[in-house]
Amino acid sequence: MSELWRRFGRLGGGLVLATALLWALLLIVLPQLLMVELSFRPNLPAAARGGPEDVLSLANYAALWANPLHRAIFWQTIWSSLLVTLLALLVCYPVAFHLAQEARGTRALLLATALVIPFWVNEILRTFSWFLILARNGLVNRLLLGLGVIEEPLALGGVGAVMIGMVYAYVLFMIFPLYNALESLDRNQIEAARDLGASTWRIHWRVVIPHAKPGIAVGCVMTFMLAAGTFAVPQIMQSLPGGTNARWFTQIIYSYFFDGGDWNRGSAYAFALLLLCIVFVMATMRLFRVGLRDIAK
Repeated sequence: MSELWRRFGRLGGGLVLATALLWALLLIVLPQLLMVELSFRPNLPAAARGGPEDVLSLANYAALWANPLHRAIFWQTIWSSLLVTLLALLVCYPVAFHLAQEARGTRALLLATALVIPFWVNEILRTFSWFLILARNGLVNRLLLGLGVIEEPLALGGVGAVMIGMVYAYVLFMIFPLYNALESLDRNQIEAARDLGASTWRIHWRVVIPHAKPGIAVGCVMTFMLAAGTFAVPQIMQSLPGGTNARWFTQIIYSYFFDGGDWNRGSAYAFALLLLCIVFVMATMRLFRVGLRDIAK
């Protein structure tokens, strides 16, 4: 706060803070409150709203747990999002460490540019690139057919294809928090551990990873939230052969809002997903033993 006053002055800082608070109130807080209020009300015709049937209840939430298909898709979405987060961490950690601690000069610049340039393209187009790679006549099947590994194209759709698309779609949201955390690590600590005979694995486990905990927590939170709340990636990737079982929970929410016109049930489903995401954020912070101040740094 003091930095804000010092940079913009008391009046300017107050205006900046008021603008940010107004923005959050209008675009985040009020829509969420409206969604919560809708989630507790039944879906009624306009003429019946405000009447004796328009009462608050948990019927929309109970409908989720009473529907075995929706409940299964809900938990599958959560589990798949956790797996996407883990895969993204495993893929991005070595890249972020190399970029922060080992790459220098032109090599670091080229690596950072190579990571960023694909994300100048729209997410939908990047997802379609994986659709073309995994399609029945795509690159993977053509390569396997050409090598004689298979005799007919494989159906490469399903949850696995969705997760591959998501890891690629949200990889930067894991790499950059890791990079920011690892860049501040003193290289001398790594050299001292190596001089004392520590193996590479032990150096990372005892020195690097503890230092990178805030970055790991931020990357996991951002990747999980994006994966759990995405719509475009599963919508595209489930069109692959074998992808009929890859339905995402957000697709059900979308269907209630825009296909069925049941905003009340859709709000309940969306808020249930939001609550699980909040639980994940709190569990991640507890697991890595970081607070909001650590993450903000």
